[in-house]
Amino acid sequence: IMPLVDLQTRLGINLDRWLLLQSGEQPNKRAARCHAFEKEWIECAHGIGQTRAKKECQLEFEDFYECMHRQKTV
Repeated sequence: IMPLVDLQTRLGINLDRWLLLQSGEQPNKRAARCHAFEKEWIECAHGIGQTRAKKECQLEFEDFYECMHRQKTV
């Protein structure tokens, strides 16, 4: 059995911060533009698994994606 190694700590990286773009520390301590949409999506998807989250949280993800990429505002 391979020992469980915490690579994030050993390498000094934080994947959660990298994956959650809007939740990272922002300049001037202001919330990022799409932070609210990302938070809604994460709260919806938390704990239900990827398969259910794709179906049940699709609206929240679409709102977040639209905010990040500004598809409908262009």
